[in-house]
Amino acid sequence: MAVAIPTLAVERELLREAPLVFACDEVGRGALAGPVAVGASVVDADSATMEVPVGLRDSKLVPEPKRADVAERAAGWVRASAVGWADAGEIDEVGIMRALGLAAIRALAALEELGFAPATGVVLLDGNHDYITPAGAAGLDVRPVIKADRDCASASAASVIAKVARDARMVSLHDEHPAYEWQRNKGYASAAHRSAIREVGLSAHHRHSWAIADAPVLF
Repeated sequence: MAVAIPTLAVERELLREAPLVFACDEVGRGALAGPVAVGASVVDADSATMEVPVGLRDSKLVPEPKRADVAERAAGWVRASAVGWADAGEIDEVGIMRALGLAAIRALAALEELGFAPATGVVLLDGNHDYITPAGAAGLDVRPVIKADRDCASASAASVIAKVARDARMVSLHDEHPAYEWQRNKGYASAAHRSAIREVGLSAHHRHSWAIADAPVLF
């Protein structure tokens, strides 16, 4: 089956309405441990005339050995990019959807610090639900688009940039808690990860409010 190649068709339509398109995509929503991350990229009319970087895809479709290189090329292609975070404690406190919204708001705020104000453009959000506005982002024009990470090049860029950043963070936590093998599973529910939870319990980086396993909490 052919792999979908993202285009700029949606972005070009949106750029008829606004001078900037901000694309957001999340990674880590379904993990048992670690933060959620939302990548954000921004493109303008000049970006939309350029060729999409070779190999750019939704991060799930880019082989892991190639992701860092694709992310670097994607970051060089868009006008700017950023990653926003919400950690496991915040996920436990406010729930996963609100945590995604907070991470997205933080990513967009980082772009504003670079001189790209989200309020002046349109926010293209991967998915079918606007989780950004309810998290406190007043005044933004958020447009959810199903499979944007697959079909829209700016969202693919946000996806792979966020994926590489989150994977690196999980690998950095491996030495602190090697039993969970986060360098391999990045906090997702692999057999080795679940086995370690049963044997040694939950770490501070696990999402304690989730029904992960009947295991004691590590402090």
